[in-house]
Amino acid sequence: MDAQLIAFTGIAAGMVALPGADFTVVVRNALASRTAGLATALGVVGGLLVHTALAVAGLAAVLVTMPVLFRTVQLLGGAYVLYLGLSALYAIRRRVSEEGRTPEQATGPKGPEGFGRALRQGFLTNALNPKAPVLFLSLLPQFVPDGQPPLPRTLLLAALVVALALVWFSALALLVDRLGRWLRRPRTARAIEGGSGVALTGLGLALVTGPLLR
Repeated sequence: MDAQLIAFTGIAAGMVALPGADFTVVVRNALASRTAGLATALGVVGGLLVHTALAVAGLAAVLVTMPVLFRTVQLLGGAYVLYLGLSALYAIRRRVSEEGRTPEQATGPKGPEGFGRALRQGFLTNALNPKAPVLFLSLLPQFVPDGQPPLPRTLLLAALVVALALVWFSALALLVDRLGRWLRRPRTARAIEGGSGVALTGLGLALVTGPLLR
């Protein structure tokens, strides 16, 4: 057995499962519907494909070594996550103000309308994550054994990260949908969506106002 590959799998699995903007967006959209949750999960995986492709091609190194370009990506990512958070908080406020007027108001959180929009949300949330290039550049080379061609090994490691993300975020979306009957109760749904909105807003503000992530 390849001990380095096993170690990398454990580390990568932990990092993929770590709660963050991707986790929050998948949960929030899965509360709206199974389709929205799975579409968001696929979008997140699509974003990871971008990062892994850049890392394998070596382009991520350029991004990390150019502070202006890196900061631009950081600001774009922060602004988008902040937008998602504020949108979630505004949706709660609007729904509470309209509650009781129609039966639809008590059905739970309303996520993105349509597969494409949910897919786009997941993709942009991950693709605009400025920490990903640093992560891949710092992690992947550590698991390329001496004397082995770096390209095939790096491709294998990148594919493993993408596969882990696909399994984890799809399972997360299905779990949230499975628990949906309880999670979509108006009071519970508002609490979860409110927590998601606050988390996304905080993450976005940290990226926009924080120091350069290096």
